[in-house]
Amino acid sequence: MNNDDIFDEAGAWDDAAFDDNEYRDAADAVYAQLLERVGEANPQPRLEPTRRVAELLGDPQTAYAIVHVTGTNGKTSTSRMIESLLRAHGLRTGMLTSPHLRRFNERIVIDGRPISNAALSDNWADIQPYLLMVDAELAANGEPPLTFFEALTVLAYASFADAPVDVAVIEVGMGGEWDSTNIADGAVAVFTPIALDHTDRLGSTLEEIARTKAGIIKPAARVVSALQDPEAITELRLRASQNEASVDVEGTAFAVESTTVAVGGQLITLRGLGGEYRDLFLPLYGDHQAQNAALAVAAVESFFGEGSRSLDADLVAEGLGQVTSPGRLQLVGTEPSVFVDAAHNPHGAGALASALTAYFDFDEVVCVIGILHGKDARGIVEALDPVVSRFVVTASSSDRAIDADELAATVVAVAGSDRVRVEPHLPTALDDARDDASQSERGAVIVTGSVTLAGDVIDLAEQEQWKQS
Repeated sequence: MNNDDIFDEAGAWDDAAFDDNEYRDAADAVYAQLLERVGEANPQPRLEPTRRVAELLGDPQTAYAIVHVTGTNGKTSTSRMIESLLRAHGLRTGMLTSPHLRRFNERIVIDGRPISNAALSDNWADIQPYLLMVDAELAANGEPPLTFFEALTVLAYASFADAPVDVAVIEVGMGGEWDSTNIADGAVAVFTPIALDHTDRLGSTLEEIARTKAGIIKPAARVVSALQDPEAITELRLRASQNEASVDVEGTAFAVESTTVAVGGQLITLRGLGGEYRDLFLPLYGDHQAQNAALAVAAVESFFGEGSRSLDADLVAEGLGQVTSPGRLQLVGTEPSVFVDAAHNPHGAGALASALTAYFDFDEVVCVIGILHGKDARGIVEALDPVVSRFVVTASSSDRAIDADELAATVVAVAGSDRVRVEPHLPTALDDARDDASQSERGAVIVTGSVTLAGDVIDLAEQEQWKQS
C-alpha cells in the first residue's frame, strides 16, 4: 500500500485504513488508560523503571535495529523521511513519534501504517500485567508509577517486536539521556536542529540542552547532525568521542546543494555521505524540509554501509517522493487557502515564516494562533510577525492551552492592538480569519502555535469540507 492510501482528504490518518473498526473501542480504551498516568508534560528523568518492564518482557527493543532521533525541531518530519527511505529499500519498519494529531494509533507506525486497533489492544493486554508489576515495585520504594510516555515506550517496543520489524525509527519524547526511549541502543543517532525549548526540564542554555540530547549516542554508533550552533555541536562531539562514535555534520559531510520551488513541494539536489542525489521531488514546503531530507538521507547512508557508499538513487527518489508530514505546513482548505503548522517554539515559527515567504505569493496572511503554557509565546509571535497581516488569538482543546485573553496580551505587545482580534471559540476564530483572508485576491490563513491546535483544525476542516468550498 502506498503511503498516500492511508491519508484522508485533510491529510491525517484515515480511519478506514485501519480495516478493523470493530476494535476501535478497545484501542480507545488503551489511550484512556494511558491518560490516567502522569502526562507527557511531566516526564520523570529516569530510565530504570522502563528498563525493568522491558527486561520482564524479554527486552523487545533488542529484536531489531534502531535509528534514534532527537533535537528540538524537525524530529517528526525527519523520522518520517528516514522511515520512508528505509521502507523503500525493502525493510519492514517501525516508527514511534509524538504527539499525535487525531488518533493515538498515529504514534506507533508499522511498515508505513498506523498500528491497527486490534494490534494496539492486543499488545497492551500483553504488557499491562508487567506495567502493573513495576508500578507496585515503584510504590513500594516510594516512587511515582510509570508515566504515560514510559508506558507508551514499552508498548511501542513490544509492538515492533510482535510485528515483527527489521528496523525501528524512534523519536525521543523529550531530551535524550533520561528519555524512556533511551533504553534502546541506536546504531545511528540523528540530531535535528537544537534550540531552546523545555528549558524547565532540559536546561536554560544550548550547552545544557545539547548535553542532555547527546545522551542517545551509544558506543560505536554513527552520529549524523543538522547544522548546529557551536555550543551544541561541541557537546555532541564530546559525547561521541567518549563513546568512540563517528560524527557527520551538515554543511561539511553532507548538504542541500539546491532547492527549487515546484508544484506541491520542491525539487532538491542533495550531497550525501556517499553520493549525490539530483532533482528529487520532495512533496513538502520549506528550506527546513530540504535540510531534514538531507539529514534523513545521511542517516540512511550511515545505516547502510556506514556512509561509505551511495544509496540507489531511484529508491531515494521513491522514499522521499512518498513522504507525508501532516500538521507541517499542511493545506487543509481552499478559497481561501488554509494551512496548519504545528510550530510551537520560535525556531519552528521562524522556519514557517521563511517557508511562507519563499514558497508562496500571498498578499494577506491571517494567523490563527493558540499556544500552550510553558512555551515561549512571545518568541513565537515575534518570529511570525513580519509575515502576518493580522492575528486571531484563540485556544486549542488542550487543558494546557493559554487562555485566549492572556495570550492576546502577549500578541498585542508584539503586533499592536490594531492587528489583533481575540476569539476563544476556535470555529468562530477560523470563520473570522477565513472571511478576512477572502477579502484579498491572494489571501491565506495559517493556523499555528501548537500540535493540539493543528489537530483540532484538521478535524474541523474535514467536518466542514473546506477543500470542497
